[in-house]
Amino acid sequence: MSLKPFFAKIFAKKIYQKTQLWARNPIETQRSVFEDLIRQAKNTKFGVDHHFDQIKTVEDFAKKVPVRDYEALKPYIDRVIKGEENILWKGKPLYFAKTSGTTSGAKYIPLTKESMPFHIEAARNAILHYIHETGKADFVNGKMIFLQGSPILEEKNGIKLGRLSGIVAHFVPKYLQKNRMPSWKTNCIDDWETKVNAIVEETFDQNMTVISGIPSWVQMYFEKLNQKEKTRAEGELSEAKPVGEIFKNFNLFIYGGVNYEPYRAKFENLIGRKVDSIELFPASEGFFAYQDSQKEKGMLLLLNSGIFYEFIKSDAFYTVNPKRHTLGEVELGVNYVLIISTNAGLWGYNIGDTVQFTSLKPYRVIVSGRIKHYISAFGEHVIGKEVESALQEALIGTTIRINEFTVAPQITPNEGLPYHEWFIEFENEPEDLTVFAETLDYAMRKQNMYYDDLIVGKVLRKIVITQVVKNGFQEYMKSIGKLGGQNKMARLSNDRTIADLLNKL
Repeated sequence: MSLKPFFAKIFAKKIYQKTQLWARNPIETQRSVFEDLIRQAKNTKFGVDHHFDQIKTVEDFAKKVPVRDYEALKPYIDRVIKGEENILWKGKPLYFAKTSGTTSGAKYIPLTKESMPFHIEAARNAILHYIHETGKADFVNGKMIFLQGSPILEEKNGIKLGRLSGIVAHFVPKYLQKNRMPSWKTNCIDDWETKVNAIVEETFDQNMTVISGIPSWVQMYFEKLNQKEKTRAEGELSEAKPVGEIFKNFNLFIYGGVNYEPYRAKFENLIGRKVDSIELFPASEGFFAYQDSQKEKGMLLLLNSGIFYEFIKSDAFYTVNPKRHTLGEVELGVNYVLIISTNAGLWGYNIGDTVQFTSLKPYRVIVSGRIKHYISAFGEHVIGKEVESALQEALIGTTIRINEFTVAPQITPNEGLPYHEWFIEFENEPEDLTVFAETLDYAMRKQNMYYDDLIVGKVLRKIVITQVVKNGFQEYMKSIGKLGGQNKMARLSNDRTIADLLNKL
């Protein structure tokens, strides 16, 4: 019998106890992080420009350091990219995590020797908290797959750069390397479809126990596994097995980046049974939270990981000089824009995500959406969490399953009132699409009172569902060069850019 589960439980208990030390002292922990960040960056170019030597309190910081997004911080980052030292953080970064999505093209997010360890430890600790709470550790004997970007790195002025998931691949602990899949060669494949096909071939007959990745891309992996299993079954004149039978010991799914709930029914159908899951909140800018309990809602906000957090209420974000709240001032259920200052040299940085607190003892959050991903063409300000919750409610008690969806406003229809158009790729279609649209619209009205007012006031008509062809969303992501990796489908957009492309499929 393997000793690995035994030692995993001992290690898990140690990490849990260590976590409790800062989780039970959240305000003091954040104050300590804040003071350490200011002290270490005092003599950097950014620190000198913003008079860090005069900053004694969080209030001082808010006065001297405005909230910035990547574009506003870019002049400093460009100097770091050129190879200059001591600009945003002492010395040079170890890596740049390359991401996309800004008006100027690629973003280069610095990763320093101080920040990098927290990206690795957080993912590890999420699994250890699961082991400590549930007592389940046998999965450590099996194979674990992490669907991620290529680990092949480029170099820019002496600093290596690549996708965050590819960079992290270089830090897999030795004790996990024998269990980790896919192979290094397969992981280096850039084309996502080719890569997933190779992963299927490598893993099909393995003892897979843990599978991790963004739900939409793991779903693609599962579907290809099913296709291979059906081909095998037809050849052997036997019945095809679901993923849970192909991988009999698969019992833990780890995900991040998007809400799992819209995918849950489809996943359980593909797997053939329920499996435990762990939600993570990672980004190139930092690893912010992970699910520390299977019993409690939300993810534990990581307060001792070299990140100082501020929060701006999302409904006030675009006002002049909105108030920046610290941890001790937040409230449950309020939608906040997450602002961070980090030991990678991001200061007063708006990462674009919005969160809501589900618990204040300890501080747990859910990701509620993106500040730029919303619909407010008529003043309704619908956010991602609301459309996901409405869809989840509409699916209750049905056999309907969906693969993917997104929502956009139709402001100038050919006839009738404007409306919200839901683009949905169904795996299992509703018997009556009109009835389902009515149910979904009612659920949406309960989620957002402004939307309800617009329906009641006959400013908008009820939602319209447009069915997307099979694999249509994958084709869309491929057409814009964002198939696979850490790329995610936007749940909401306030214009018709995505809608127009989907209508052409």
